[in-house]
Amino acid sequence: MKTYPSRPRPSAEQQIPPRHATNRRRMFRRRRILVGTAAALVLVLGGGGIAIAALYHDVNSGISRSDFSLPQVAEADANAVPKGEQNILVMGLDSRRDQQGNALSEEVYTALRAGDENDGGYNANVLMLIHIPADGGQAVGISIPRDDYVELVGAPSGVAYSKIKEAYGLAFAERMSQLVNTGELSDEDAYQEARAAGRQSQIETVSHFLGDVRIDHFIEMTMAGFYSIANAVAPITVCLNNATEDAYSGADFDAGIQELDPAQAMSFVRQRRDTGYNNGVDLTDFDRTRRQQAFMVALANKLKDKGTLTNVATLKQLIDTAKQYLAMDTEFDLLSFGSVAAELSGGNLTFVTLPIVEFGMIDGKSVNIVDVDEVQAMVRGLLGGTTDAGDAGDAAADDGLLEAPQESTYAGEDAVVDDPAVPADGDPQPNGTATYSTWDEPLHSGSLPCVN
Repeated sequence: MKTYPSRPRPSAEQQIPPRHATNRRRMFRRRRILVGTAAALVLVLGGGGIAIAALYHDVNSGISRSDFSLPQVAEADANAVPKGEQNILVMGLDSRRDQQGNALSEEVYTALRAGDENDGGYNANVLMLIHIPADGGQAVGISIPRDDYVELVGAPSGVAYSKIKEAYGLAFAERMSQLVNTGELSDEDAYQEARAAGRQSQIETVSHFLGDVRIDHFIEMTMAGFYSIANAVAPITVCLNNATEDAYSGADFDAGIQELDPAQAMSFVRQRRDTGYNNGVDLTDFDRTRRQQAFMVALANKLKDKGTLTNVATLKQLIDTAKQYLAMDTEFDLLSFGSVAAELSGGNLTFVTLPIVEFGMIDGKSVNIVDVDEVQAMVRGLLGGTTDAGDAGDAAADDGLLEAPQESTYAGEDAVVDDPAVPADGDPQPNGTATYSTWDEPLHSGSLPCVN
């Protein structure tokens, strides 16, 4: 079993002061992000189809973009990559600012319940690789636990091994410090260049950890972007296995199917503990990842509702969200991606969370110890051979990780289906839901998932 060693760490602060000169001496306090997955916007933008196309030039010109490269990945022959196959890395950041480094409104900070612009930083607390096969087969979203202890490619800020989420912030801090010292760029340009350096480091680190996989595109969003999406399409229907309450995230939910307003949606995807009920369910960071996956499915269900994406006000708010809170690579074409994402929102997507060996403490930090060989073998199987790491890992596909259960479209609490039998976890139930009692089983779109 290959795991990464503990190495002495240089002192390196991951957070960077705001780009405004008057605040440069104020360092962000490190705080764990509590946020829903940025991957939601992939489905939102694509699900708009023709409506997005009509406003394509507006949104395309307003989105922050930067390039990246993967020098450790052998350049693939363009003809060797099946047409239509894509690997997209989704990153959700711990920043309480927009893509230009500006502070958010008081309304948003109140809804986030996570401090203000001086809190958080640039950890990539949501990391998900979305693999879209060329043959129209089942796509897969691979969630990467944020605290996995891995090698950071290029040792940003002198740190060779740490939590995978920290690659972005360490590289951002390193580059920002260099640019501030030279004084050659404006505050705005220095900030954007430092963000690009953070993306480059995070993408390289994820690619290497997964087995030097090819990554074609990235999409990145901050905390406020998720809230803005929820605000545009609320209410959103979710399902919980148990009643739960949490003083930290503000969660206070009954068991069963329920509709969430935007602030409740934030609490739903942020919750990782229960402080109010003794229900025998011990929530962890992995349950929060499962919540994020479930919310994406619930959002896709919402997008399929008649009128959601034909409402001009809703569509405008989604586009404004993209322009203010979204970043992507320069080659990412939203227009051509529309039909693909619409297919995903229709139920052709399975979510998987990568395994860990155990929880551990390294350099005073709580981390996930991972078996790198096991992770890379699993990823090779899930991607169907898109890496150059050999033939191992086919078992992941052979074990049926991508086989969805019988399709069941959510139709409300009183819906009935022909088969009244009690289903196993993950199978469709009579009311159009599917129950998932653990975080480590594949979650299939197409039904409304009930989660912890």
